[in-house]
Parts: sequence; C-alpha cells; structure tokens
Amino acid sequence: MDEYAPPDVPLDVIHADHELLVVNKPSGLLSVPGRGEHLADCLLARLKAAFPGVLLVHRLDRDTSGVMVFALTPHAQRHLGLQFEHRRTKKTYVARVAGEMAESTGTVDLPLAVDWPNRPKQRVDHEAGRPAQTDWRALKRGDGETRVRLLPRTGRSHQLRVHMAALGHPILGDPFYAEGPARDDHPRLMLHSEELRLLHPDGGRGMSFRAKAPF
Repeated sequence: MDEYAPPDVPLDVIHADHELLVVNKPSGLLSVPGRGEHLADCLLARLKAAFPGVLLVHRLDRDTSGVMVFALTPHAQRHLGLQFEHRRTKKTYVARVAGEMAESTGTVDLPLAVDWPNRPKQRVDHEAGRPAQTDWRALKRGDGETRVRLLPRTGRSHQLRVHMAALGHPILGDPFYAEGPARDDHPRLMLHSEELRLLHPDGGRGMSFRAKAPF
C-alpha cells in the first residue's frame, strides 16, 4: 500500500440531531485508527474533536467515500448496530468499473474469506467463505468503462470490490483488485456510498441520507 496521507478537508456533516450524526467521508481517510501512530488520523478521531460523545456504528474502506452514520448516545449505537446486523439498513453505492458490461442488471452471489497471505485482501472461497450477495445495475457505458449502482445485501469486508473484480469488471483505481491502467490511471478508488436508509433510534422513523458522488 502507498503511504498514508489523509486529505486535509473540513468535516462534511449531512445531518446531526440528539441521537445521530451523518457525514460524508472523503476518500483516503480511515474510518477508525489503524495500527501505529502514523495511522491515528481518521474520521472518528476528527469527529470526536467536534462531537465528543460520538460512537462508531459501521465502517467504510479508507479509499471509499460517502455516507457514514455515527451514534451520539449508547442507545443509538445499539439500535443502529442491530439494524446493520439484521440488514434493516439499505445501502446504495455508485462505482465506475473497468470494461463495458454486457448485461444491464445482475446479482453476484459469491462467498468471501480473508486472503491470509495477502491481508487485508479478501477472496472468493466456496469452502470457507461467508455468504455475500451484491445486486448491481449498469447506469451508463462508454469509453471502456461502466458506471454502476451497487446494492449490497450483505456487508462483508471489500465485498463490492471483490464481487466486481470477480465479474471481470474491477472498480477503477482499486489498488488491490484492479491491474494496469484500470488501477494506475485513476486518482482514487471510484467507489462512493451514495445513500443510506435507516430507522431513527428515537421513534423508528425511516430516514434517508444522500451524498452525491464526486466522480
């Protein structure tokens, strides 16, 4: 991996109330601290400076941008954690992938496991892998790439990245699963968490939060 150089950008708060904090995470910033002092700068640490009681609920990969929800109370953290665990949240991503996809929609159903010799990479593993499903829809094709909307049914590590690569259409700019120009000719991983739907911990009202893709 390249040297960690997180972007120096202001917090992009989408929504804040007495229970929830929703932000638009920039690409290149860790969600939580990594191992070692050089990996201490992360979205959670930056948020704690402004919202001292903030609590982690879920994560996005360092190179993925977009909508993340945090809790501001232990009750909200438990409530939201259970929603993610029981798949009551709905996450929508947008990505640019290599190649022009022949089909317009599809579902990838391939179990995933850690690729131990090459951590943190994941791999398709039909013997020991955990179930993982991703629905996808092609939005636009041209210039040797496809813009896709990705709707993960499960939340495995690197799921969208491995599933797209398994289809032969790795996400552009992916340092782990793309190769050659598909990896090297792009300034970042072209994957963005576009929308998150959830139930508010105080009363259960359905809410939707969006952040437009910067690519």
